[in-house]
Amino acid sequence: MITVAQAVVRCLEAEGVSVLFGYPGAAICPVYDALSSSSIHHVLVREEQNAAHAASGYARISGAPGVCMATSGPGALNLITGIATAYADSIPMVIITGQVSTELLGRDVFQEADITGAAEPFVKHSYLVKEPESIARVMKEAFYIASTGRPGPVLIDIPVDVQRVKIKFDYSFEASIRSYKPTLTGHQGQIKRMLAALKVAQKPLVCAGGGIFSCHAEKELCRFAEYFQIPVVTTMMGLGAVQTEHPLNFGMLGMNGQRSANVAVQEADLLILIGARVGDRAVATPGVLEKRTKIIHIDVDPAEIGKNVEVQIPIVGDAKIVLGQLLEKAEPMEHTRWLEHLREYRTAAVYRQASDRIDPKKFIATLSKHLRPDTIFVADVGQNQIWSAANCLLREGRFLTSGGMGTMGYSLPAAVGAKLASPEQQVVVTCGDGAFQMVMMELATICQEKLDIKIVVMKNNRLGMVRELQKNSYAGNYTAVFLDGSPDFGKLAAAYGIPSGSVNRPEEEETAIEQMLRTEGPFLLECLVDPEEASL
Repeated sequence: MITVAQAVVRCLEAEGVSVLFGYPGAAICPVYDALSSSSIHHVLVREEQNAAHAASGYARISGAPGVCMATSGPGALNLITGIATAYADSIPMVIITGQVSTELLGRDVFQEADITGAAEPFVKHSYLVKEPESIARVMKEAFYIASTGRPGPVLIDIPVDVQRVKIKFDYSFEASIRSYKPTLTGHQGQIKRMLAALKVAQKPLVCAGGGIFSCHAEKELCRFAEYFQIPVVTTMMGLGAVQTEHPLNFGMLGMNGQRSANVAVQEADLLILIGARVGDRAVATPGVLEKRTKIIHIDVDPAEIGKNVEVQIPIVGDAKIVLGQLLEKAEPMEHTRWLEHLREYRTAAVYRQASDRIDPKKFIATLSKHLRPDTIFVADVGQNQIWSAANCLLREGRFLTSGGMGTMGYSLPAAVGAKLASPEQQVVVTCGDGAFQMVMMELATICQEKLDIKIVVMKNNRLGMVRELQKNSYAGNYTAVFLDGSPDFGKLAAAYGIPSGSVNRPEEEETAIEQMLRTEGPFLLECLVDPEEASL
């Protein structure tokens, strides 16, 4: 006989969990007590939201569900932004929260919050565990739901009295949920229709989204594009699915994307969407697109197909499997004239050459050239995200950011999770001074865990994206966008024992980047940017 709390830890171990991110409190203390004798490494973040972001970063690099944990009430509620961020980007996570005793539920007692109700719009599923004997089934189902079909977060809320109950423990069974059977293999009839459409298309185009990474289909995507000689564009979440310098990669589409990508979307006669939801940042006028272009949509989530744009050939299934099905049945094709036409719209990046200030776009390009091929590049939200997405060179590594929710403060804790998932890979963060100040307390986590993470803070003393919006859409009526009172970031880093540097002139860039990258352990580089710098 073991307690439910001990059973939770046993389940985590059985699921292969080696790292857990969290912040303890009274209502989750029984689980923490059991965790103390486990081999699972607990990472103490400095604020609960960052536990969820760190679990997200861990999941995106490891491929397994990230796990985070917090206490009841404010601890659990602080997780919600991180949960919503993971839900928007289809990241597999299991979230465990403590809850007040079952006899006190609904009585507004100290630190009680209906976290299952509050988080309901942002989870694939949630459990409030009232029956102690159900804990093994709940844990097994949670990991199964989180990691299958369209990945996403699953929440398990456990009252503190339930955590103390002793039960017989058995985890030697398979998850089986009658109402949950994701479709993984594409329908053969739809596969045939897609191949027929490909044969007659003169200007086919693939648009790859973050779903490519969810099912680990990067190699299959590249093989598919090369086999059919089809150009590829990506959403921001799909960046890196095809290497930046691959001849068939025509860049990121959308309002902040490359001209070559947007021209390709406008002129294509067959658009193949793979693991992309056609959000407003990627396609501003889906109604116009669907009228002029035949659209095929491959997605494991049938709810996404046709939600934002009308689709002629829907294929429900795992992209890795579906692409394999297509490659088995198809004959190679060539679209030379179409590719040559699109190459005319590829333009070399042109950077400002001011002598007294940093061009952040050029800085990102320069930084990228110095990074290892397998680098994990973690961008925050705001202007720095646009500069990074448009100018970062992606080879064998990954580009992580918050796409669907656009959550400021994502990058630093996500980088913590990414580094712990793959300690041998280089991890670099770019963030604005606004986003950095939302999560700068996580420098302590980086120090405690002795993580080699390089942090670039783009400092313009502004909430740059909002300032730009106010300039362009509100006649320059700047309101609440000035970051006066910000600390000296170099001194702040020094307070944590982290070395730092600063760069504010173009001729200093190479030296500053080289210093950062050759320094062992964490490093913070402050990059001074013109407050009037635009996103594009």
